[in-house]
Amino acid sequence: MAIWNTLKGELDKAGRAAQDALDEGKLRLESHRAKQKAEAAAASLGFAVYRARTAGGELEPERYSVLASLLAAAESEIERIELAIKNIKAEPADKAEDPPVPPQD
Repeated sequence: MAIWNTLKGELDKAGRAAQDALDEGKLRLESHRAKQKAEAAAASLGFAVYRARTAGGELEPERYSVLASLLAAAESEIERIELAIKNIKAEPADKAEDPPVPPQD
């Protein structure tokens, strides 16, 4: 029956690897969406500054703080997701190998 234990252990390892790959894929998609959100916030901020200056003035401080906080929030979300991706990639190296299964007679 040792072969069944070995097979079960290998299937468990393969299952963990597949789950890690799936988790990483989900995080990469979330990261892409967060980057799009940050780009949109940066574009909104830049366009607001442009409109204010072409009108001969400056951007209102309240409007600037709202747009800047949206951009900062999006950037911190990107950093959080990138850290989660690094942790998923580092996990297999940190995990100890499964102990060998003693042969059963």
